[in-house]
Amino acid sequence: MVEEQLRERGIRDERVLAAMDDVPRHVFVDPAFVQRAYGDHALPTAEGQTISQPWIVARMLELLEVGPDDRVLEIGTGSGYQTALVARLAANVFSVERVPSLLRAAQQRLTDLGVKNVALRHGDGTLGWQEYAPYARVLVSAAAPRVPEALRAQLAEGGVLVIPVGGPKLQHLEVWRRLPGDSAW
Repeated sequence: MVEEQLRERGIRDERVLAAMDDVPRHVFVDPAFVQRAYGDHALPTAEGQTISQPWIVARMLELLEVGPDDRVLEIGTGSGYQTALVARLAANVFSVERVPSLLRAAQQRLTDLGVKNVALRHGDGTLGWQEYAPYARVLVSAAAPRVPEALRAQLAEGGVLVIPVGGPKLQHLEVWRRLPGDSAW
């Protein structure tokens, strides 16, 4: 997957590529789709949700520029796959999921894989997780019509926020950077 789908399509961050190589994607997909786990496509999971295609996950992680000492807020835990990847790249990950059953399943998968630097919470992701703010990085998994103000407010100075913006049919990735000394957006 890493060589043929990611590196060949322009992903260059070696830490992202190593994380994608290390985290077993098949653990996070529905058993009915295990044979397709390493293809470059989204797959259905529980509760009408999907696990994003590997290339878009890698691209978002590359744009996020996660450092090993960073505290990251992830919105949309989903299956836990992206959470596990971010955990390989960052010091701490705080992830918010709105669907309780997805959160429980993700927690079990992460525990089974021995991921220890992650805290999960059930809640409205548009509100972020104020208790541990500010975050060096904010990564949003699901598209929003606009960047939620609470997420921008919880981003540390010098921080980066990556989010898909748009509606059900058309979305684009946005990268927001909060400049040092910039208290207003």
